[in-house]
Amino acid sequence: MYGAVIDWRALFMSAAGRAARGPSLMAVSVLFAASFLYEAVAGPTLKLLTFWIVYPVLLASGACVLSKRLHDRGHSGWWAALVLTAALTIWPAPHGAAGVLALPVIIWSVVELGVLPGEQGANRFGPNPVATVLA
Repeated sequence: MYGAVIDWRALFMSAAGRAARGPSLMAVSVLFAASFLYEAVAGPTLKLLTFWIVYPVLLASGACVLSKRLHDRGHSGWWAALVLTAALTIWPAPHGAAGVLALPVIIWSVVELGVLPGEQGANRFGPNPVATVLA
């Protein structure tokens, strides 16, 4: 992102502030990769012992990343709960009415958070993360 240094700890562990689209998409990719890797490597016994540790950490990190990106778009970070609920509803495969209800939320979040740029200038959540890099 224009040669900026990304504070990965703040991105994954704090919901405060704003995050630009590029770092947010990279962070979501890292979280999905970690989840896929865990599912591929962990056997049934290991999953039984570690599932309740691994997935809460991944969900908390996902909530932080989503909140920062929502803040960049000018929305409350609490919308991350809706996005995560929809994602959990269709994970690992959509099924039934719940999958149909989650689909519009997933489409909205992809467009809102992955396609559209952040608000220009500062907003109530902080300065524009792209503008601070360019300054």
